[in-house]
Amino acid sequence: MLVPLLGTLMLISLATAAASIVTVALMVNNRPLPLPRVCAVLVLLFGSSAAVAYCYGWFSVTLGGPFPALCEDRNASGADLTRTAQEYWPLRSACVYSDGAVVEHISMSINLLVYLLAGIAIVLAIAGAVRHRLTPSTSEGSLGKR
Repeated sequence: MLVPLLGTLMLISLATAAASIVTVALMVNNRPLPLPRVCAVLVLLFGSSAAVAYCYGWFSVTLGGPFPALCEDRNASGADLTRTAQEYWPLRSACVYSDGAVVEHISMSINLLVYLLAGIAIVLAIAGAVRHRLTPSTSEGSLGKR
């Protein structure tokens, strides 16, 4: 049930990221740039990119990904591999051996990319909100002068 849902989320996020790139390109061609709006579009870009990176990692773990190749048939003490356990957040896989030993593998590159993109989106959202609050509204100023 989660595969179609995350597949849809990934497609929507890819479309949003592409639309955000086109919007930023169009905004750069038109001067002056309203900084809060640029921040809002960049928040969409980085937030949707974080969603795409997470969905990619989730599919990687769900479909067997790179993790099972990291598990050895026997550990250092000679115990056989009994199973692999996978968790989706953070994206990790564990090799469970017959003697109870567990070796975890975490996809740091995907997790770091998701955290970095989401963090940039949060910082831009805060910066855009602060800049929007500090910018005087032109419509309110013109109403007061009439």
